[in-house]
Amino acid sequence: MKVDSGKTGPCRVSLGSRTWAAACVILALSAFPFLLRAQTDCLSCHADKTLQDASGHSVGVDGDKFHSSIHGVLSCTDCHTSIKEYPHPDQPAPVKCATCHADQSKAIGDSIHDGTNPHPCTGCHGDAHSIFPKDNPKSAVYPLNIPKTCGSCHANEALAKKYGLQNVYATYMDSIHGYAVSKEGLLVAANCMSCHGSHNILSHKDEKSTTSRVNIPNTCGTCHGGVKDEYAAGIHGKAVADGNTKAPVCSDCHTAHAILQPTEATFRMQSTPICGSCHKDQLATYRDTFHSQLGLLGGYVETARCWDCHGAHGILPASDPASPVNKANLIKTCGRCHKDANASFVQYQPHANPHNRKLNPALYYVRLFMNMLLWGTLSFFTLHTLLWFIRAKREQAAEEKHD
Repeated sequence: MKVDSGKTGPCRVSLGSRTWAAACVILALSAFPFLLRAQTDCLSCHADKTLQDASGHSVGVDGDKFHSSIHGVLSCTDCHTSIKEYPHPDQPAPVKCATCHADQSKAIGDSIHDGTNPHPCTGCHGDAHSIFPKDNPKSAVYPLNIPKTCGSCHANEALAKKYGLQNVYATYMDSIHGYAVSKEGLLVAANCMSCHGSHNILSHKDEKSTTSRVNIPNTCGTCHGGVKDEYAAGIHGKAVADGNTKAPVCSDCHTAHAILQPTEATFRMQSTPICGSCHKDQLATYRDTFHSQLGLLGGYVETARCWDCHGAHGILPASDPASPVNKANLIKTCGRCHKDANASFVQYQPHANPHNRKLNPALYYVRLFMNMLLWGTLSFFTLHTLLWFIRAKREQAAEEKHD
């Protein structure tokens, strides 16, 4: 077919596109035999899994795994650039992943993992010759495999001692997130990378870290969007947004790794002391109530805890009309447990403080009167008994003298 070079019609464009496509295919096919031959030449020695270098490190390569890996399309010398011929040096230059993965390499260089491993890439991704895409179940960074991958260091006692780490692997695996990953196989469940990131992992003390106190609500909110909105609208969320670093965030109540199912008895039993770690006065007054005594002495799990009345995430001041402990809402709030609750019933004060005259004057004076009555009665009868004892001793001594 002859095409006029001066024309710019569809025929010319189509022919040009086909020509370029054909050229690319021919180029790829011409390079493929060379690629296979280069790999075959290397594997003629390195297919031996017992092969070691001068330092005693294994340099054996599983050809089948390599060809099916994400790097299987590369020639060996694409990574081992210092090897030009055979025989090659016993100590070839280290592989530089940054040649292709510049962004990831820079991120690791800025992270807390920088300098902790001579080759941090393989520390997480595994053997360089059998790296699979992150969405492949064989990959070390597949969502269900990430806890085990991170745990290879963070559950290692020697490394934990060396770098001052906590063994968080065991607590995570026992948590609601760890159970969802390991037992239920849920890809959407939070794993290490979900909270800490992948390459640019920073210390929780760094304000840029996803696990910094100020960033934790947003980090958890990537999965718990509805809860995040409730929290942000509550008194705690507003305090954090205003820069109050002492205000509670998700990890203060739920912990970071040992997160329990909120409906579990264990969490319900420990939830009150958690709130009390900040609200010490309220905890002390709650301890005196029937609700608390049922839980502490009777062991009842379903008795009212702090969040049963105040809410869990969207906690509001009692003066807020939307607060469940606002006076207008008390009958409804108490009625969730006490079906016959009425206006008289909700006069009960769950945080009454007999030591605070300003807050509870009547209770303060009743307590004062009862204490005075108690001490007065005990003092009177103590004195009465002492005098009676002295009198009895005197009478006994007089009788003995008379005899």
